[in-house]
Amino acid sequence: MILDNKLTLEGFMAVVRGDEKVTLADAARQRIEKARAVIERIVEGDQAVYGVNTGFGKFENVRVDHDQLAQLQHNLIVSHAIGLGAPLPVEVVRGMMLLRAQSLALGHSGVRVEVVELLLALLNAQAYPVIPEQGSVGASGDLAPLAHLALALIGLGEVEYHGEVRPSAEVLAHLGLKPVTLQAKEGLALINGTQLMGSLLALALHDAKVLLGTANLAAAMTVEARYGSHRPFGADVVGLRPHPGAVAVAADLRGFLADSQIAPSHINCGKVQDAYSLRAVPQVHGATWDALEHAERVLNIEFASVTDNPLIFPETGEVVSGGNFHGQPLAVTIDALKVAVAELGNISERRTEQLLNPSLSGLPAFLTPQGGLNSGLMIAQYTSAALVSENKVLAHPASVDSIPTSANQEDHVSMGAHGARQLRQILANVQNVLSIELMAAAQALDFQNLRAGAGVQAAYEHIRSLVPHLDQDRYYRPDVLRIAEEIRSGRLLHVARHEPLGSVANEGASARVPEFGDSTSRH
Repeated sequence: MILDNKLTLEGFMAVVRGDEKVTLADAARQRIEKARAVIERIVEGDQAVYGVNTGFGKFENVRVDHDQLAQLQHNLIVSHAIGLGAPLPVEVVRGMMLLRAQSLALGHSGVRVEVVELLLALLNAQAYPVIPEQGSVGASGDLAPLAHLALALIGLGEVEYHGEVRPSAEVLAHLGLKPVTLQAKEGLALINGTQLMGSLLALALHDAKVLLGTANLAAAMTVEARYGSHRPFGADVVGLRPHPGAVAVAADLRGFLADSQIAPSHINCGKVQDAYSLRAVPQVHGATWDALEHAERVLNIEFASVTDNPLIFPETGEVVSGGNFHGQPLAVTIDALKVAVAELGNISERRTEQLLNPSLSGLPAFLTPQGGLNSGLMIAQYTSAALVSENKVLAHPASVDSIPTSANQEDHVSMGAHGARQLRQILANVQNVLSIELMAAAQALDFQNLRAGAGVQAAYEHIRSLVPHLDQDRYYRPDVLRIAEEIRSGRLLHVARHEPLGSVANEGASARVPEFGDSTSRH
C-alpha cells in the first residue's frame, strides 16, 4: 500500500490482517516537509507556540528554552507512557501504527519525514510496540497508549518481534534501524490522536459486518428448522417501511431461503404468525445494519482526518490549537455500535429458545431424542443467556462518563477507548451466542427429511462436516468453539453465499446486501 491521503476499511484490513507492506507516497512526503518547515521557523523565532516551545496541558504557559526542546519532547513520551493492563493484541497495535502514520502523512502535524518512515519500517518488519490496554480517557486522543507506541521509536520500552517480547533498542539494532531523537513538536504529534479508538473501531466494524451476515444466516436456519414463514421477508412487506437495513437484511434472508423444500411442506399448517424473533428479523437486524453503515461513514472521515494539536497550516504558516484530538465522534459511534451488536445476540438467544423449548418447537425437548437420560442442549441456552446478559452491562454507554484531567484543563473526556474495548468483548460474546444458535438449528434440521433453502442447506452441511449430530450427551464446548471459528473467519458465511473461500480475506464487505431478491416463499 502507498500511504497518501486516502485510506479505506478494506485497505486498513489488508495491512492489519493481511500484512501488506506500506510505503509513503511522494506527495505525502512533500506535505510532511512543508509542515515541518513551519515548525523550524517557529523554533528559530520568539513566538510562543503550544507544544513546540511550551509545556503541555496545565503547563501551557511555561516557556521552554531553545536548547531544551528535544528534552521536552523526550520527557513528554517517557512521562506519558504509563499505561497499565494486558498488552493490546498485535492486530490492534498494527492498526494504531498505520493510522498514526496516515494522520501524520496528511501534513498538518510538523514532524520530520524520518519519524514517519521509522514508524512504517517497524510496521513492515512486524515489530510491534508493546502497548498496555488501559490508560486512555479519549480526550487529547489516546495519550498513554500512543506514548507507548512512540517509546519504540526512541529506543525505549519493549517490542514484540516474531512472537518474542524484547527491548526496542535491541530490535531496532537487529533490523538495522536507528532510534530517532525527537525534535520540537514531534513527541506531541505522535501521541495526540485517536488511533487506539480508531484501530479498535475499524477492526470491530469489519468483524461486525461478518457477524451481521452470519446472524442473518442463523435466523434463516432457525426459520427453516421451526417451519417459520418466509412471507414477512418479502420485498413488498418490508418495502412498506423501507429502512435501508431492513430492506438489505430481508434480501439477505430471501437469498438464504431460496429454493426451500421445507416452506412448501407446511403451507396449510394453520399457524397464523411466528414469534417476533423470527418474524421481525429484518427490522431488528436491519437496525444493526443501519448502525454499521453510520459507523463506516464516521470511520471514513476519521481515516482522512488530522487529530493532532496544535495544527500546522503550511500555506499560511499558522499554528492553531483546536479540538480535533477529542474522541467524542468515535466514542458515541462506538457506544451505538455496542448496542446494535448486542441486539444481534439478544434476538439470537431467543431464537435458540424457540428451538429448544418443545412447547414452542414441536421438536424433542432440548433437541435430544432421549430426554431425561440426556440433557441435550439445555445448558447451551444457559450459556447463551449468560453471554447476552453480560453484553447488557458492557453496552452501557462509556461516552457519558466524563471525568476531568490535567488540573481541569482537559475537563471533558470521551472514554472512547473504554467503549471500544467493550465493543470488542461484545463481538466475541455474540459470535459464541450465534454459534450456539447454529449448533441448535443444525440439530433441529436433523429431524427433517427435506432440503432447506440453498444458503441454509449449504451452511448446515458445512456445520455437519465439523460437528456431528447429537445422539447422546457429550462435551459440547469444542463444538461451539469450532463453529465460532467458522463465524470469525467468515468461512461459514462464504459457504452459505456460495462464494469461493479464497475471498475470505475480504469477507467484511459481504455484510452489505444492496440487491433485492425475489425468491420469497409464501404461506
